[in-house]
Amino acid sequence: MAFRRRNKSYPFFSQEFLIQNHADIVFSLVICILIGLMFETTAKTAILFIQPQYNISTMSTDGEVSLYLYGWKDCATVVFYLCITIILHAVVQEYVLDKVNRRLHLSKSKNTKFNESGQLCVFYLVSSLWSLYVIEGYLLRPSSLWENYPHVHLRFQVKFFYLTQLAYWFHALPELYFQKVRKEEIPRQLQYISLYLLHILAAYLLNLTRVGLVLLFLQYLSEMGFHLSRLFYFIDENQHKMFEMWSIGFVLTRMITLTLMFLAVGFGLARAENQTLDLEAGNFNTLPIRLLVLFVVCFTQSWLLWKFFRFQLSRTRELRLEQVARKRAATKQQMQRTLKRDSGTWTYFVTFNLFFEFFNWS
Repeated sequence: MAFRRRNKSYPFFSQEFLIQNHADIVFSLVICILIGLMFETTAKTAILFIQPQYNISTMSTDGEVSLYLYGWKDCATVVFYLCITIILHAVVQEYVLDKVNRRLHLSKSKNTKFNESGQLCVFYLVSSLWSLYVIEGYLLRPSSLWENYPHVHLRFQVKFFYLTQLAYWFHALPELYFQKVRKEEIPRQLQYISLYLLHILAAYLLNLTRVGLVLLFLQYLSEMGFHLSRLFYFIDENQHKMFEMWSIGFVLTRMITLTLMFLAVGFGLARAENQTLDLEAGNFNTLPIRLLVLFVVCFTQSWLLWKFFRFQLSRTRELRLEQVARKRAATKQQMQRTLKRDSGTWTYFVTFNLFFEFFNWS
């Protein structure tokens, strides 16, 4: 299974060989883990990578239900699905984005941004639809976001969603190397990768999975709007209306996120009876932890708003300077046309006078 065209063969164990064939190498590792399921001696180890662990069975009104906890074995599952994500990344790049790039004939810098937005659009679309399916019950009753905390027992869909989210954002780190991202772009990408990992891990480990699901849904919708706008801009540079619509949605998303956090963490969890730290029970509902969570979320949202408004102000200044430059260029062209007209009239007048004087002299 080859994901990329081999225009040139490189020596084994070289940097270029690893970058060119990384998807095939990872695919081979995934096949080895799947083959391990076929043998009794390796099946117990292979199942750690494929299936979420720490499941327990409880009785409910619908019968026996399997719920899940979290633990160190989740790291193996995250590693396996990290490999799956690298393969899917290569498939989308090879069979979708590269074909579109060859038709658009973009520059190298625009090509890199187009690939980044294309990959993120696919991920945000799938994740937002998936999270909407999971949080459908929570949206109908918002108080369920903080009631009966700690939410230690997770449904399969919730646990698997968080594991795949962690796998995707951890996979983005080696992709910086595999995609040969420019050095000036690495700090920006490391910023948002680190922020996503921090917030997802905090929601998962602090048993704030319900609030985290709603916040991720809102964030992914907002980010998908931005990257869709950028894709349409690369296709047609006159498309600016989607950026204006995204700007409104971006500010609304920040406001809703802050309101929801204060409602769930600042008021909902503050009214809970049990507010003692209990690691075995998974209860982290204490005043210092609540303040820390609110500080991190508020700081992140404020920082995003500050970057957004600073970009909008700089963009407005650039547009004003462009308008002034265009007016000056138009005025200069008009003056040049007027001077040409005047010089032509003056030349005609002088020629006529000389011709008239010549005949008078004759």
